[in-house]
Amino acid sequence: MRIALAGAGAFGEKHLDGLKNIDGVEITSIISRRAEQAAEVAKKYGAGHSGTELDEALVRDDVDAVILCTPTQMHAEQAIACMDAGKHVQVEIPLSDSWEDALAVEAKARETSLTCMVGHTRRFNPSHQYVKKQIEAGKFNVQAMDVETYFFRRKNMNAKGEPRSWTDHLLWHHSAHTIDIFQYMTGSKVIAANALQGPQHPDLGIAMDMSIQMKTEAGQILTLSLSFNNDGPLGTFFRYIGDTATYIARYDDLVTGREEAIDVSQVDVSMNGIELQDREFVAAIREGREPNSSVSQVLDCYRVIGELAASLEQQDGWS
Repeated sequence: MRIALAGAGAFGEKHLDGLKNIDGVEITSIISRRAEQAAEVAKKYGAGHSGTELDEALVRDDVDAVILCTPTQMHAEQAIACMDAGKHVQVEIPLSDSWEDALAVEAKARETSLTCMVGHTRRFNPSHQYVKKQIEAGKFNVQAMDVETYFFRRKNMNAKGEPRSWTDHLLWHHSAHTIDIFQYMTGSKVIAANALQGPQHPDLGIAMDMSIQMKTEAGQILTLSLSFNNDGPLGTFFRYIGDTATYIARYDDLVTGREEAIDVSQVDVSMNGIELQDREFVAAIREGREPNSSVSQVLDCYRVIGELAASLEQQDGWS
């Protein structure tokens, strides 16, 4: 499996570190905004080609699939371009920043029958996998989820503390992780959703704080708090409140509601959620099947986000 990676920043390297652990995978092309960065990362991971334009990778015969870790605003257009070029594609979360663009990507995947997967990593983290297996075994049912997504991003920096060329978004990016896993875990469609957001940052032009509430057809509720203003523990923390237990998931770690550690080391072949996500992408292509977190499976998440975005625009209009 010969793979090109576009977007060799902090998250792109996480994918490259995961891919090197998968048998039969070769990184053949690295695309990044800056030529020197692309060349440096290509050398580090043994890719024979580097460049600054995605089209350079899409015309290559030694590229079977592409992983997109590019700015959010490029995701939908680039995913479609990959499939138009006959390449399988995994696009990092979020799939798009509009409902219309999400529909366009899903339509292209159906048209081409190529593998199109979206990076909803929470489906693959061992902590969340453990909870999902409990649900599937009939041992646990979600009644409610309380989730906190907190970062300290008052400047436009990436995870490495380097300047970003684009601006991240609480609704279209960070809430997508939670809205998808909420529907995935409950197995029920969101039928009611509300959102409120705080003031926009004067330079970044985005809301720095947000609150979201949801309810499924089966009656489960979600309470989600998001902030780029939090100067404290960073990341996303999921509290699953169920009929038989409470679980708290912190990326790949899991504890009970009483902070008792749960061993999830045997849940899958790795403790790295990004690696497990990439293993699913490669396996789905090889086996000619739909991957977990396919564009079709995650599409309803973006319907909900699109509806929330429209409601927030209306609220702004009132003010």
